[in-house]
Amino acid sequence: MPTWNEEAIRRALKLYFIMGSVNCRSAAAPAEVLREAIRGGITLFQYREKGAGALTGEAMLALGAELRDICRASGIPFIVNDDIELAIALDADGIHIGQDDAPADEIRRRVGEGRIVGVSAHTIEEARKAIADGADYLGIGPIYPTSSKDDAKPVQGTRLLEKLAANGIRIPLVGIGGITTANAGEVMRGGADGISIISAIAAAGSPAEAAHELLAAVQRP
Repeated sequence: MPTWNEEAIRRALKLYFIMGSVNCRSAAAPAEVLREAIRGGITLFQYREKGAGALTGEAMLALGAELRDICRASGIPFIVNDDIELAIALDADGIHIGQDDAPADEIRRRVGEGRIVGVSAHTIEEARKAIADGADYLGIGPIYPTSSKDDAKPVQGTRLLEKLAANGIRIPLVGIGGITTANAGEVMRGGADGISIISAIAAAGSPAEAAHELLAAVQRP
């Protein structure tokens, strides 16, 4: 397992693709969507198997293993959402947790050293607590309205990103929620190191083209 220093994590966050089987609204299987997204330039992948109709048990594990192997073959970090046992079973590169989960230091003790631990934060207090607990990066959002998460918090634009920067908080940050090619630049200018995407890639007619366009928007001055 590679060593994830801060700079490596910043680079990996550039175009962060999140997907589970329920997010693939076209006929394409999740594995093909992921392969296309990798061809388009994603820099990190999170397996998030949640929502109505989500896989469970052995089926969830089997899909996770397939997606992990695709990532490994392409050198893409593989993160698991919110499931410690699944992250360990899949030998994931890391785990992403929310505010309702155990603190980052406890999560790290359970998954072991050397794995990335990301935490969702919606206020500067949550951000500071996550950092104190040893989070490697923060997911900030929802930046814009999103339909990808049933439990999304209130939309806050880039305010928290800007507030974190103004308070000297330099942990790697990724924006999430309703991000498109049209507004990705605003998120980056707000202080994010990258953008998290679900439906804009997973539900696209061509995930490869969508990822390519999003990466270009992120890299645009």
